[in-house]
Order: sequence, then structure tokens, then C-alpha cells
Amino acid sequence: MQNRVTAVIAGAVLICLAPLAGHALTPYGQDFEGLFQPDIDALANDGWLVFGNVFTPGGEYLYGYGVFPAPNTGAAFCAIAVGEGGPDQGAQQLNVYSDYENLDHENGNIIESNVFQEQTIGPADVGTTWIFRFQSKMGNLEGSSTAAAFIKTLDPGAGYELTNFITADMTNIPVTWGGDYLAIEIDPSLDGQILQFGFMNTASNYEGSGIYYDNVAFYLYDPTDVPAGQAPIGAALRQNYPNPFNPTTRIEFALDEPGSVDVAVFGVTGRRIATLRRGDLAAGEHSVTWNGRTDDGKPVAAGQYWCVLQTPAGRTSRTMTLVK
Repeated sequence: MQNRVTAVIAGAVLICLAPLAGHALTPYGQDFEGLFQPDIDALANDGWLVFGNVFTPGGEYLYGYGVFPAPNTGAAFCAIAVGEGGPDQGAQQLNVYSDYENLDHENGNIIESNVFQEQTIGPADVGTTWIFRFQSKMGNLEGSSTAAAFIKTLDPGAGYELTNFITADMTNIPVTWGGDYLAIEIDPSLDGQILQFGFMNTASNYEGSGIYYDNVAFYLYDPTDVPAGQAPIGAALRQNYPNPFNPTTRIEFALDEPGSVDVAVFGVTGRRIATLRRGDLAAGEHSVTWNGRTDDGKPVAAGQYWCVLQTPAGRTSRTMTLVK
């Protein structure tokens, strides 16, 4: 759960930025060329925000801080980079990295830095699917640092509980530019919740954590207008039941077409804990169960975990809570 107070594809973006009639969610596009790179408020003025979480080396949550306007100074969270693009990215890119101004780096704690845009879901958005698309390339990520792109939803009526956490792993991307996307289906339970899309990383001991991003787009999915070469949305991950659970929970998912799947459980720091299913499956409905144990049979502590479904069409995830 995030605490919102300090607690201690190519070329230009091809979407219209005008609000869609009746929708609270609105399209967003940014290629970073129009932002004035020397301006320390350039990203903040474009609506970018940051939030930090801090964990012990063992993954225990310590505190969170934010939400703050995104800086553009080079010392913390993010900055506009120059000269890291190819022909499709132009002169300026977004560089996302750790909050190196947080002194808990030198204490060996894990700093999770989030850089994102934020909107509020309205009733007219229910039943729609929204796409978060971007291009990326490796920067100076080092050691045990990790990176990811995400779509999150948070419930302000429940202390900003995290209700969706859909991710794409950026930790091992190449040093050449590539594209990726995430998708979220807006169900009735999300009406009034906050939706965030953006990028995050974890780092400790001042290790490098930078990833470059460009040609960012957030837009309403139209199944009749999928751009050439883009994979359709082909998988759905249901919320586990029961949730919270002890000792076991059932996870259901569906595939629109046959293909390879990887269903796994991850901890809050991004470490894989258990692999529930890996291999080829037929199209249709499927299910797995998790018994609250690691792959080597050790019981895990009570807390929040992520069930992640990865297919050739992309990656999606759901939060799960184990109680004891």
C-alpha cells in the first residue's frame, strides 16, 4: 500500500490529446522534444509526479514519501536526457533512476522510486481498456538494481490501497531502443480510484539504476484500430480467491489463443518467490493455486504479494494478501 503523505511507436506520439467525451481518463502523449531541458520544472509542468518507498535489505517496508512534482535536476528520480535517442526518438528522452538524495542508500536499504502520470477513473470509463505504450533502452543499471514500467490503481477510500499493479520488467532490456506496452481493463470496482502509469526502479548503495524512455502514450484501446505490428490483448488475470487468504488461494486466468505462459508470485521488492505454471497452454480458462510457500517449500511471511501472468501478448498482475 502506498501512503500519499511523507511517512517517515516510432517517431512522434500518434494520439490526440483532446479529452474523450464522457471519459474521466484522457489520452496522454509525450516525445519530450517540446520540453525545455534546462528548466528544472519541465517535467513537473507536464504533470509528472514522483513517489518513494523504502524497504530493508530483507524486503520489510519502512516508509514512503511523496507525492511530489517530478524534478529535472539530475540528482533524484528523473531528468530530461539529451542525445540518447535514435532516429525515432529525437534529441530528448526521459531518464528514470533512483532517488540518490535519499541517504538510506548508504544504510543499505532498498529505495523504490516511482515516476508517473496520474488520473482519476470515472464511471464512463468502466468497461473500457486503456493502453500505456512506450519505447525504452538500457541506461546505467548496475548490481542488484531493478527497473519496471507499470500501471497502478489505488483506492483513496481505503487508505490508497494498491488494487492493480501491472508491470513490464525493464531490468534486462538491451542497450538499443525497443517498444513495449501495458493494458488495463477498467471494471466497476475501479470507479473513483486513481490510475497511475509510469516507471519505477529499486536500488541500494548508490548503484546505477537509469533507464531511458521515449514516445510515451496512454490511450483508449480500440479493437478495430490496432496499429500494424502490435500484438492484441490476449490474456486476462482474475483476482485471486479468497483474498486475503490463508493458507491457499486460487488464481484464474484466460487466454484468447494458445501460447506460452509464466504464472509466478513476486514479493514487494520484485524478487520471484514461486513459479505456479510455466509452459504452453491451450486457449480458454485456466487456474492455479498458491499455498503461500516458496519454490523450495518454505512458508512466506504474511503480507502483500503479486501474482504475475506473462504471455507473448504482454504482462499483467494482481495483488494478493496473505494473512496469518
